[in-house]
Amino acid sequence: MQTISGAIIIEGHIQGLSNLRSLGEMGIPVYVVDRNNCLARYSKYCKKFFRCPDFIEDSFADFLLDLAEREDLKGWILMPSNDHAVLTISKHKTRLEEYYKVITPSLDIIQNIYDKSRLLKKAEEIKVPVPKTFYFRSINCSFSEDLPYPVITKGRNGLTFYKAVGKKAFIARDDEELKKQLKRLSEKLDIENTFTQEVIPSRGSNQTLSFTAFCVDGFIKTYWIGAKLREHPLRFGTATFCRSVLCEELVEPSAKLVKALNYTGVCEIEYLKDPRDELYKLIEINARTWLWVGLAKACGVNYPLLIYNFLNGKTVAWPDTYTNNIYWINYLTDIPYSLMAILKGKLNLLSYIRTFKEFRVNALWYKSDIKPFFAYLLLTSIFIKNR
Repeated sequence: MQTISGAIIIEGHIQGLSNLRSLGEMGIPVYVVDRNNCLARYSKYCKKFFRCPDFIEDSFADFLLDLAEREDLKGWILMPSNDHAVLTISKHKTRLEEYYKVITPSLDIIQNIYDKSRLLKKAEEIKVPVPKTFYFRSINCSFSEDLPYPVITKGRNGLTFYKAVGKKAFIARDDEELKKQLKRLSEKLDIENTFTQEVIPSRGSNQTLSFTAFCVDGFIKTYWIGAKLREHPLRFGTATFCRSVLCEELVEPSAKLVKALNYTGVCEIEYLKDPRDELYKLIEINARTWLWVGLAKACGVNYPLLIYNFLNGKTVAWPDTYTNNIYWINYLTDIPYSLMAILKGKLNLLSYIRTFKEFRVNALWYKSDIKPFFAYLLLTSIFIKNR
């Protein structure tokens, strides 16, 4: 029988590994569940690893309930690192709370976040700027004459869209290209499950900013902000190199958003500054920790531990400041994709080399927990295939 309630890390890729380490090094017992082999299972802080059904299936909730009974996990917390897991947990929150402590909001809140069309419309209602957005109902609809090319088409639910079409988004530069894309998409999913937006021009310095926060009943208790400096693919991709930043301009719109959503828990709100009007425009919200959550911890905002203490009714010391200009890097993705960017003329070689002079938090290497790093080196092809 455990004397200390533990945590279940759901999906053990890089952010799951970071969450695991944050709790494990505090002496908190942590189990990992994933659909496939994963990095976090190789950590010395992982007490047990279990394979589970697909996160989007209702059977995943049944699996968690069965796990709680078999392993005597009454009172443990659930910490998802995957959007589909968030959605399933929110759908079955009442059942799961009979055994677990759950930070994930209820389904009505999650639907207003993960259905991007709902989120964008709610943002417009409360005067939070968003990119100009269009909703097409069929592949034969006529386009507005003021459609601001280039435009980007995404799915109202990002992960479902990616699984259906194999890409996060499609960029079109004219009517003909957009019509071809919509026709291609219609073969995989209903066009009403997509939306099309203007592409905010890139001026090099207007990187995606992530305003992350711990909220209670729609009020921000603490926050941390980071900038995505490099990514793969080269635009609209996954972070490979990031930096902690200060940007007070994001506090007010973020406070309005979490209040409108009545949000409790940790979230990441992404913005991109539009150089045409100097406004930060909402891109999306993730109702969970994010890939480079370890950078926030290095800056003084340890979100996994805040979640654990909050759910366990412990006194929480909410950070009111954090360290600026600390960098985070995933060498195993940053180096190859940066070399590709250099060869394509998208990244300056000298600028790239200069970034290695800065203090960095390594996404994988942890001197007191080295096995996940070597597991990634040895099993890279398997991890890529699984993801």
